[in-house]
Amino acid sequence: MGNRGMEDLIPLINKLQDAFSSIGQSCNLDLPQIAVVGGQSAGKSSVLENFVGRDFLPRGSGIVTRRPLILQLCFNKAEYAEFLHCKGRKFVDFEEVRAEIEAETDRITGSNKGISPIPINLRVYSPNVLNLTLIDLPGMTKVAVGDQPLDIEHQIRDMLLQFITKESCLILAVTPANQDLANSDALKIAKEVDPQGLRTIGVITKLDLMDEGTDAKDILENKLLPLRRGYIGVVNRSQKDIDGRKDIRAALAAERKFFLSHPGYRHMAERMGTPHLQKQLNQQLTNHIRDTLPGLRSKLQSQVLSLEKEVEEYKNFRPDDPTRKTKALLQMVQQFGVDFEKRIEGSGDQVDTAELSGGAKINRIFHERFPFELVKIVFDEKELRREISHAIKNVHGVRTGLFTPDLAFEAIVKKQIIKLKEPCIKCIDLVIQELINTVRQCTNKLGSYPRLREETERIVTTYVREREGKTKDQVMLLIDIELSYINTNHEDFIGFANAQQRNTHQNKKRAIPNQVIRKGWLTINISIMKGGSKEYWFILTAESLSWYKDEEEKEKKYMLPLDNLKLRDVEKGFMSTKHVFGVFNTESRNVYKDLRQIELACDTQEDVDSWKASFLRAGVYPEKDQVDTEDTAPSETFSMDPQLERQVETIRNLVDSYIGIVNKSIRDLMPKTIMHLMINSAKDFIHSELLAYLYSSGDQNSLMEESADQAQRRDEMLRMYHALKEALHIIGDITTTTVTVPVPPPVNDSWMQEAR
Repeated sequence: MGNRGMEDLIPLINKLQDAFSSIGQSCNLDLPQIAVVGGQSAGKSSVLENFVGRDFLPRGSGIVTRRPLILQLCFNKAEYAEFLHCKGRKFVDFEEVRAEIEAETDRITGSNKGISPIPINLRVYSPNVLNLTLIDLPGMTKVAVGDQPLDIEHQIRDMLLQFITKESCLILAVTPANQDLANSDALKIAKEVDPQGLRTIGVITKLDLMDEGTDAKDILENKLLPLRRGYIGVVNRSQKDIDGRKDIRAALAAERKFFLSHPGYRHMAERMGTPHLQKQLNQQLTNHIRDTLPGLRSKLQSQVLSLEKEVEEYKNFRPDDPTRKTKALLQMVQQFGVDFEKRIEGSGDQVDTAELSGGAKINRIFHERFPFELVKIVFDEKELRREISHAIKNVHGVRTGLFTPDLAFEAIVKKQIIKLKEPCIKCIDLVIQELINTVRQCTNKLGSYPRLREETERIVTTYVREREGKTKDQVMLLIDIELSYINTNHEDFIGFANAQQRNTHQNKKRAIPNQVIRKGWLTINISIMKGGSKEYWFILTAESLSWYKDEEEKEKKYMLPLDNLKLRDVEKGFMSTKHVFGVFNTESRNVYKDLRQIELACDTQEDVDSWKASFLRAGVYPEKDQVDTEDTAPSETFSMDPQLERQVETIRNLVDSYIGIVNKSIRDLMPKTIMHLMINSAKDFIHSELLAYLYSSGDQNSLMEESADQAQRRDEMLRMYHALKEALHIIGDITTTTVTVPVPPPVNDSWMQEAR
């Protein structure tokens, strides 16, 4: 039979659907659902079957439809059906479809007339349908039968409202002609959700079953109880016709004959029958499609514009053109070099806002991580004094020395300088790791050519590893140079005379007073009894640590002087996700309220290291683990000899001064050495030699072999571009070949208000 009323629209909409399915999208036309509502045995299922042109719905008396059937019609050359609950199984015989609906209904509701709101999803593919969703709903009833719940009426009503309240749902209010229209439950519920009658069509069934001498002429002429969209009469097959397997085509012919031959209906036969009902639905569908087209068109046009630039590159693409491969290789290597340099030197575009990377990360290693590692190694006061004492005694031997020996000073200084090797190597390792990460990030853009990416990463990483050895050798050489000659004539060195009069604590060099070293958020960890942990805005200056309620710095909570403060590591709490460090007073004084130590927490270990480096600049150093206590230390370590104690103090001051000079020198030279031997060298290598290495590493064709993903992406993009163009063209056709029919004028529907 086929939906003849929809024939004009079928080819165009299906073209549009095909254009979109070829790019793996839906065209978002939001085609209306058509919900069929009415009382029991009103003929709802027959109306639906006429749309499909097949017998497939259960029949009988009482409540036959006991679960919503969401029927998705899909235009397709082959005709078959599929259920959502039977994935993969295709039903070609529609008798089997009916049996499966009955079985699936019983599975959920039982066989004794119970109902369930859980829908059955059936998809029918056919060359005779338009992509459309129809919903067969349980018939409305007032009396519970069998083991149905007493509130069956309300259950069915709630179920219907779930579907028909949607604005895109067209309501077919089905009422049999042999029932009083004023009592039609279908019309009442439709009026509740659609008071203007904009999406309600009255359907009168069973016209052939009316008592002899009566007809529904006034209803069908929209005089009695008028509806804005009027009423359409249909004559479905009788139970006898269905049992006798009367063909739907023959039934439609019989329906046509009935209207033409009936004296009460022949003057309006053209406006009656299933074909006319389909025509009305088709027009409603056409109107809806035309309403949604302008938004769809603008969406498509913006997509086409966004694709234009990328597609331009692919339009004349020839994968096997050798000149294209050469050009692409040059461009890729050049782009890689530019990206690498930008990540190291910094740039305004492609800035990573999620985390530090590239040059910024290396800068942090140079100026925060490395200085902190140096200070951690040098400051071990107790051990250092013990070593100085041993050195002085060993230099004098059996004699008692009158003067502070130079050799003891040199021995201690050299031992301290050797300790610098470990943080220097660690610094190089951290920089190497970041360089290799940067190379990997830059090669991500070469993902279209996996072999080229792999080779580029291998060649550059190998080069960086080669430079690593040279850089480490050079840094070790710097430290060996420092060891080779202890320059006590250095202008910054305090000398023996000053060292004897000088106290380490008094001589601690501070930055300019009130200079702000750092600002930022930190959490103070305090027990719940004392107010709980809170986040504050901290300001660290050369003189003090202050914290405020927020970054506006109006409400100061506290100010802590830096004198006699030190840092110590604090273990992360069992449930805590934050990283913690402690600040305490070396003279056992309270630092905040009645606390001897305040614990400050950051989100990451990196933030903790950064804050510690800032405290170093302010002259607040980390505490050193005291391995040996005075009780357990050997007695010969300490001397009651005042002269020896003075000599230890003098050398301690000298060592402090000289190591400060060496640290300053190493802190300055390390970044320069790494930059020269490793980073700048890697940049030069990428710009001048990488291409030659790539050419010599293998066949150019294999290097520029596209990944399957890239080829697929190109094909998809071209297909999408052409499909979008085609869709825009089709939309033009729909606009020119279809007509919007205005909504019928309002009618006097006060009768419905009274009925409610």
